[in-house]
Amino acid sequence: MTETNVHPAAGGASAGGSALAPAAISITNAGKVFAVAKGAEVRALENIDLTVSPGEFVSLIGPSGCGKSTLLRLIADLDEASSGEVLVFGKSARQARIDQEYGIAFQSAGLLPWRSVQANIELPLELHGVGKAERTTRAEELIELVGLTDFRSRFPDQLSGGMQQRVAIARALAERPKLLLMDEPFGALDEMTRERMQQELVRICAETGAAVVFVTHSIPEAVFLSDRVVVMSPRPGRIVGIVDVPLGPGTSRTEALRENPGFFTAVTAVREALHGSPAVPAGADLR
Repeated sequence: MTETNVHPAAGGASAGGSALAPAAISITNAGKVFAVAKGAEVRALENIDLTVSPGEFVSLIGPSGCGKSTLLRLIADLDEASSGEVLVFGKSARQARIDQEYGIAFQSAGLLPWRSVQANIELPLELHGVGKAERTTRAEELIELVGLTDFRSRFPDQLSGGMQQRVAIARALAERPKLLLMDEPFGALDEMTRERMQQELVRICAETGAAVVFVTHSIPEAVFLSDRVVVMSPRPGRIVGIVDVPLGPGTSRTEALRENPGFFTAVTAVREALHGSPAVPAGADLR
């Protein structure tokens, strides 16, 4: 029997991982306030408590403007929290960035048009002084991982949107990060390509063992990919619920999963949390 657990917002909720290893991400009472014109302020995030375990796939979902991307930017040290604490593998977000603990992929692949697939993947290694032979070996591994062996010498304008995103994911993995931060990387793709990319991503994550924080507006996408789905409220963004998705490891998440009753159960649970339905007690069978 498949159970889908829905928890109300709870600080430090996590799944999997070793008790001895530091959490991939630990966020405590974090908030973000942006200053706007004439001294006014916009409170983007408030009272965010979240723990992500090593190897765990967590999606952030909520209405537009709820702070999903802002939260991802706090983890990535692209913005600084106004209050609270954000730790990545036990380090400050800034130190984790300096130590290259994570890779990032955005909705736009952001490939350099004058560099080939292989050269784009090698770019972060090149910037950090890795030797040519090592760069080449690592790029070849990643090109095979993302299924672009026959396209290594192509340039971005010779690739489909899905292929470009695969290159972007490979580039994000180039330095073997233990964490991937992804902000709607498939948002601009057509539905069929998007579903293929979802399968690619769960396979890649299963093979690399990286933890993932994934921002999306799509409920089915969040459920297909995730171990847990974090549901956020309208601004100021708060975590209003966390939905466990007990549908098996990434290696078992094939197209057939989309017809699994447990998949529809989890989709319904996320939708109800988004629409403010009362939280279902942990352990309740929602089939």
